[in-house]
Amino acid sequence: MLRPAPYAMPAERALFYAGWVFTGLVLLFLITPILAVIPLSFNAEPYFSYPMPGLSLQWYRDFFGNQRWTGALLLSVKLAVAVTILATALGTMAALGLARTQLPLRSIILGLLLLPMIVPVIIVAVAVFMSFGYFGLIGTFAGLALAHTALATPFVVITVTSTLTSFDWTLQRAAQGLGATPFFTFRKVILPLILPGVVTGGLFAFTTSFDEVVVALFLASAEQRTLPKQMFSGIREMISPTITAAATIQVVFSVCLLVGAELLRRRSERLRGMTPT
Repeated sequence: MLRPAPYAMPAERALFYAGWVFTGLVLLFLITPILAVIPLSFNAEPYFSYPMPGLSLQWYRDFFGNQRWTGALLLSVKLAVAVTILATALGTMAALGLARTQLPLRSIILGLLLLPMIVPVIIVAVAVFMSFGYFGLIGTFAGLALAHTALATPFVVITVTSTLTSFDWTLQRAAQGLGATPFFTFRKVILPLILPGVVTGGLFAFTTSFDEVVVALFLASAEQRTLPKQMFSGIREMISPTITAAATIQVVFSVCLLVGAELLRRRSERLRGMTPT
């Protein structure tokens, strides 16, 4: 935990701790609505209220026993896996290309790659809907996967690029000097060293696709219901406590992925610290 400097004045110490308290209150304000949903998923009554009259697992039974909810969950997982594979491959290749400082128009290319993350998602959804209509991709699994890949790839580019900032490119030249092919050099030298960043980017890509709802509302057909789209439809048509169970599952799943990404980041830092200079 960060501490004020030993020689800090009392006013500086008070300001330091006040900053920590303010930060904690802001985080609590942001997290409380999410944490409030989790207990409601165990409510024994079919309405949202505190205090709860009792605890029950009926909404989880309804979630896993309802074909519409389980089908939506399965579609979201399948879609997220496909997006993770595509976004990780494309983002890693883009990051490797951008790592070359002599690349012409490097900053412009990087800005274009990051546009889907910067532009409001509603604009991306409208643009994708208009362009995909010419190719007959609306209402298809491939269309959803490609659109989600465009949204998820920037996260892979950022994480892999961050990992490559400390990569020693003399290792690549040494491997090629010993007769290794470019593919062998990538597989045996580059990939093992940047793997934490690649996996972290893949986890972010999975989370981006798994939680995305706006593009799904534009591109998915009536039969294609991802979990976020099913939750949105459930809120619009009939508010059921089953939505709280779905939200809890989604929150826990996303938190587990983010914790895994953080552990990989720390492992990557330890490996960089152990690398001889």
